[in-house]
Amino acid sequence: MKFIRSVKDEMKKVTWPTGKQLRKDTLVVIEMALIFTVSFLYYGYRYSNSFYLDITVKLQ
Repeated sequence: MKFIRSVKDEMKKVTWPTGKQLRKDTLVVIEMALIFTVSFLYYGYRYSNSFYLDITVKLQ
């Protein structure tokens, strides 16, 4: 019980973000995730095709 009480006391000391700040930060995270996803998909597709062409040329 002492642990739970101390956790409650510490949680009261936490400065929680406002709703506006939370939305702003969430949008930044989503935007960055989309940018990285698109980048990885683009480069993965681009390089997989170049490796495929290398293999087909070497096999001929």
